Amino acid sequence: MVKGTASHGKRSGKKNHIRCRRCGRISMDITTGICAHCGFGASKKVRKYNWQKPGKRGLSGLKH
Repeated sequence: MVKGTASHGKRSGKKNHIRCRRCGRISMDITTGICAHCGFGASKKVRKYNWQKPGKRGLSGLKH
């Protein structure tokens, strides 16, 4: 036996995200009203994390 509907079966053919007013990306969730990219709708601050920044390279040989 198989379960009745697939996990995202009822979402097929519908838009889950719309364009965000703050960042302009199609990341604003319709149901929650929160942007997955910048966090608009959840907080006034722009969503950012330290792991998003690229790592510093080639600084091991520097002597100050």
